[in-house]
Amino acid sequence: MPATKPPITKTLPAKALFGQRLRAARVEIALSQEELADQAELHRTYIGQVERGERNISVDNMEKLAEAVGQDLWRMLQPEERAVTKA
Repeated sequence: MPATKPPITKTLPAKALFGQRLRAARVEIALSQEELADQAELHRTYIGQVERGERNISVDNMEKLAEAVGQDLWRMLQPEERAVTKA
């Protein structure tokens, strides 16, 4: 009997997952992309590109953005099935 392969689960790339969670956190605290950019000392158009998963964002910039929206970076990068909500 041939061995069966485990099912392939499709997960979002980390940059797309981070972007989705960044947008959700930003909207939750009622910040515009421009206000977030000012707080994180980044360009406003860069914020939109990150939220859409279009940029290969550096860890340093992820840290700046996570801090600006009051989130732990590691929580923003948790895979969907193991996502932890902030208590």
